[in-house]
Amino acid sequence: MTEDIKKACEVLQAGGLILYPTDTIWGIGCDATNDKAVQKVYELKERIDHKAMLVLIDNPAKLDTYVSDVPAIAWDLIEVSDKPLTIIFSNAKNLSPQLLGEDGSVGIRVTHEEFSRKLCERFRKPLVSTSANISGQVFPSTFAEISDSIKEGVDYIVKYRQDDMSEAQPSSILKLGSGGLVQVIR
Repeated sequence: MTEDIKKACEVLQAGGLILYPTDTIWGIGCDATNDKAVQKVYELKERIDHKAMLVLIDNPAKLDTYVSDVPAIAWDLIEVSDKPLTIIFSNAKNLSPQLLGEDGSVGIRVTHEEFSRKLCERFRKPLVSTSANISGQVFPSTFAEISDSIKEGVDYIVKYRQDDMSEAQPSSILKLGSGGLVQVIR
């Protein structure tokens, strides 16, 4: 795992794309602060570029760096969630504008999975985490289901957990609105 993290960080720092295991499904990742890298992800996924992508961080304390005003309920939701939870926050900051929704919001998940957490920790920046598929196609629940076009389109494929055949699921998604409003997206 250590060598994978080192190599992935080198690729990320150079503005490249990685294919990596997360706390949910395998993801295509890049530096979430690098506009050119984010654009490469949109191109690889053949995705319209106004459809926002989520971001992974390793520690909830980093939320204040990427969200102007973290609602109090967010801290409680993160603390009590027993499965991966993506929260859509208003007023994102310090991220590539291409990642944001039209309203300036961003989906952020604090990852607890060992590899993605250590990768975020070592990289010291948030990572894009979007499903490893062409937009509109079914997401792969194991590494073996990832298409060759995705594998060929990234600059580095993490070796860790490639043989893990347990079926992964995407995260739950909640959107936090003003006045403590919580909307279930998925």
